[in-house]
Amino acid sequence: RRPGAAARMEEEEDEGGGGRAATASPAASARFVRCLYAVGFLDLFGVSMVVPLMNLHIRSLGASHTVAGIIGSLYGIMQLFTSTFVGCWSDIVGRRYSLLACILLSALGYFLLGNSTTVFLFALSRVPVGIFKHTLSISKALLSDLVSERDRPLVMGRFNAASSVGFILGPVVGGYLAEFESGFYQTSFICASIFLLNGGLVWMLPWSEENTSNRNHYQDKETNSFSAKSNHEHHLKSATSRAVTNSSFFQSPWIQVATVLKKIKGVACSNLWDVFLVRFLMSVTILLYYSNFTLALEERFGVKPLFSGYLMSYSSALGVLAGCLLGPITRLYGHNTYRLLLHSSTFTCTLILLYASAPSIWMVILSSTFLAFSTTIGRTCIIDLELTVGGNEASGTLLGVGQSVTSVGRIIAPLLSGIAQEFSPCGPPSLAVGLALVAIVIMNANKQKYRSHGSVKLKNQ
Repeated sequence: RRPGAAARMEEEEDEGGGGRAATASPAASARFVRCLYAVGFLDLFGVSMVVPLMNLHIRSLGASHTVAGIIGSLYGIMQLFTSTFVGCWSDIVGRRYSLLACILLSALGYFLLGNSTTVFLFALSRVPVGIFKHTLSISKALLSDLVSERDRPLVMGRFNAASSVGFILGPVVGGYLAEFESGFYQTSFICASIFLLNGGLVWMLPWSEENTSNRNHYQDKETNSFSAKSNHEHHLKSATSRAVTNSSFFQSPWIQVATVLKKIKGVACSNLWDVFLVRFLMSVTILLYYSNFTLALEERFGVKPLFSGYLMSYSSALGVLAGCLLGPITRLYGHNTYRLLLHSSTFTCTLILLYASAPSIWMVILSSTFLAFSTTIGRTCIIDLELTVGGNEASGTLLGVGQSVTSVGRIIAPLLSGIAQEFSPCGPPSLAVGLALVAIVIMNANKQKYRSHGSVKLKNQ
């Protein structure tokens, strides 16, 4: 291209907001993103149909409370150790093959669950799901590959909203099906069928069109990388071409394992510890808030568990709305993810403190209303901050590590909640306030790093 034409192209990118990469093939990109929203919806819709019924089913098979608890924790433990590896594997073999493999093997797990007539078969069915149920993380990594850094919070927020809708509707459908004879088995088979449908949807995504548009964009950037902005956009979007076209899926498994370990070492040797620590602290904060929510409301205000269930469903619905409003909110903040995360975390801390000291149930309803917005925004912002500070080339690895960090929080939070409840029903949320304050202090102490917008990259990449 002539320099003048390249300059005009850069000006068009500025005016478009999202850059040419996000609009190089508008129809293909829009179709791609909409299909990924559908993938997220179907994923959590299928899972939430089955999960609320699992404890009742394993008890009906004759398992004791202890055995049921051990098997229930099996999934979380496997997720803890596999999230990073599967996320990194998706960086190596490409999103298409890794996403398909995770969906189909998860479908196998739910199919086995539909045949679980003994406790052993029930436990066996949780193994493939625990190892490969990372479809949402890989979908988020793919979205981060496809959109510009400026548009990423908006797209991630909509993806979370679509997934949350599935999580709201799934238990209703699952509860209805459970009323029939052999309802759990039918629900499990339907869940497996939904995952197979999801696999077909992923297979039919316009991968070739998206590949062509991103490869052309990559070549244009190679020719015209004459400015800092051009270099940044090239750095941001080049991962898409590699992720979509990568043929490493057919390489030797030993080569893949070696590459996975090398990428994980890169994350371990990077200085992203504070970002992951903030994610860990805020995850434990939210888990502590919900850990004894129903019991605390009953002890403090004498409300029935049914009311608590309605209040949690109300909060989930507001969380969907918050995901849809992320676009205007990020524009209001000038796409400053750090500042938005800091304010949402501060707001979350204040609202949990308000809940812990609430004198009436109406104050609890008020705090729950706004907390649904602050937690949804904070969850999206921390993912965006990981990708911004860590660099976009290893987005699958970063999201996998983040998921593992959250899994550690799920293991630790029940223990902390149990200890805190020995002192008071308000003990868990009070402890949550303290952890949130620590996270806010860490963010303030590293504000310069967060504001650099990706100047700190992974080592050994």
